[in-house]
Amino acid sequence: MALFREDMGAIPEVRELANQAFTRAAGALIEGNRIRLLKDARENYPAWLEAIRAAKDRIHFENYLIYDDDAGHELADALIERARAGVKVRLIHDWLGCWPKASRRFWRGLRAGGVEVRGYNPPRADRPLGWLSRDHRKTLMVDGVVGFVTGLCVGRPWVGDPARGIEPWRDTGVEIRGPAVAEIEKAFARMWEAIGSPIPAREAATAPGPAGDVCLRIVASEPPNGGILRLDQLVAALAHTRLWLTDAYYAGTSAYVQALRAAAMDGVDVRLLVPGATDIPWLQPLSRAGYRALLEAGVRVFEWNGPMIHAKTAVADGRWARVGSSNLNIASWFGNCEMDAVVEDEPFARAMEAMYLEDLSHATEIVLVGRRGRRLRASGESRPRRPKRGGGSTNRAAAGAVRIGNALGAALTNHRVLGPVEARLTLMGGLALCLLAVLFAIFPRALAYPLVGMGAWAGLALLYRGYRLRRNRPR
Repeated sequence: MALFREDMGAIPEVRELANQAFTRAAGALIEGNRIRLLKDARENYPAWLEAIRAAKDRIHFENYLIYDDDAGHELADALIERARAGVKVRLIHDWLGCWPKASRRFWRGLRAGGVEVRGYNPPRADRPLGWLSRDHRKTLMVDGVVGFVTGLCVGRPWVGDPARGIEPWRDTGVEIRGPAVAEIEKAFARMWEAIGSPIPAREAATAPGPAGDVCLRIVASEPPNGGILRLDQLVAALAHTRLWLTDAYYAGTSAYVQALRAAAMDGVDVRLLVPGATDIPWLQPLSRAGYRALLEAGVRVFEWNGPMIHAKTAVADGRWARVGSSNLNIASWFGNCEMDAVVEDEPFARAMEAMYLEDLSHATEIVLVGRRGRRLRASGESRPRRPKRGGGSTNRAAAGAVRIGNALGAALTNHRVLGPVEARLTLMGGLALCLLAVLFAIFPRALAYPLVGMGAWAGLALLYRGYRLRRNRPR
C-alpha cells in the first residue's frame, strides 16, 4: 500500500492487509492504465469533444447538471452529430440537478437527433423522499477505450465570461485509457438499467488492453454503501506526511473530522481548500462554523479567492490521489451516486501536489487569532466575487443542513464546547425555533395540516409499494 512508510515497505503482511482494506472499501486495484490530469473547462471540455467527435461505436455520458446554454449546446451538437452518423449515444442526467437549468426543448432536441436520454430519479408519488438520492456523477466513455472521471458539470459557470470579467469555476478531471475504462462503463450500465431497460448484452463492456503503467481504482458508489467515506477515513488514518484536500461543499461528519484532527495532531500536514464565496449566501456562516475544530487541531484551512472552486480532490504523501465527483459531506457519502478515480502513482500524485500548491497561491488561509479564537481573513486580501445564484450543486444545501444539525445539537445537548464563531448560527437557530413555537401556538392547524398530508402521502406510498412487491413475488 503506497501510503505506508518506506520502513514498512519491507513487511509484506502489513502491505497486503492495507491493500485488502482499500479493496474492500473502494474496489480492486486495476493495473495497466494511462492517466492524464485535466484542469478546468479549458482542458476538460476540448478533451471531451475530441473524444466524442472521434467515436465510432458508442458514447456513454453521465452528468449531474447540463445547462441549456452555449456550453450545453456545443456538447449536444457533438453528440447529435455522432448519433446521426450511426454511433450509439446514451446520456443520463439528474432530474433535480438539471431542473430548471435545461428546458424540455433542449432534451427534445437531443432525442430528435438520435440521442437516448434518461433522467435519474424524477418525482414520483410512490416515493415521497426519493428526491434525497441524486446521480451526482460526471463521467464520459467513448468506444470502451477512453473514459473521463471529473468534477465538472456542463455550463457557462465552468467557462466564465471574459467580456464581463467573470472568471471560470475551478475544477479538476482526469482522462483514463486502459482496463479501468471497463469499470466506468459497467457503472454506467448499472445506472442505465436502474432507470429503464438494460443495455443489450452484445454491447457489454470488455476491458481494453494495457495502455500504461498506472494502477488505480474506480469507485462507483451508490446509496447507501458509504464506500467513499470508508476510503476517506482510511487515507486519513494511513497518511504519515501530508494530506491535501480540495472540496466544494465540505461538511464533515464527526467521525471524519476526528480522523483529520488525529492526523494533524500526529504531525501530518493536513490542508483543506474550500470556496471563499458561495452561490447561497445564507450558508456562508454555516460553512465557516465547521472550521474551528479543524484549526484547533492544526489542520490548515484555505478559502479560494475566485468565484468558485468546484473540484473534489485529495492527494496524500505524494503517492496517492483521488479525483471525481464526491464531496466530503453526508450527501455524497450516503445519498448520491458518485464516481471517483483513486490513483496510486507517484508521478500523478506529484502533479496533483503541484496543482494544489498553485491553487493555494490564489487562496487565503484562515487562522485563529485572539483570546477568543476568532477567525480573521489575512490582511491585504480582497473578498472573492460571489457566484451567481443557482449554479453548482444542491450538495451545498445538504452540507448546510448537516452543519445546522451539528451546531444546534451541540448547543442543546452540551456534548461539545461551542466556539464564538458559532454564536450567530446558534442565535439564528434559537430565534427560528421560538418563532415557529409562537406560530404553531397561535395557529395549530398550520402544523397539523402539513403533518396530516405528509402522513397520508407516506402511508399511501407504502401501501402501493407493498402491493407491487406482493404482486411480483414468485408463485
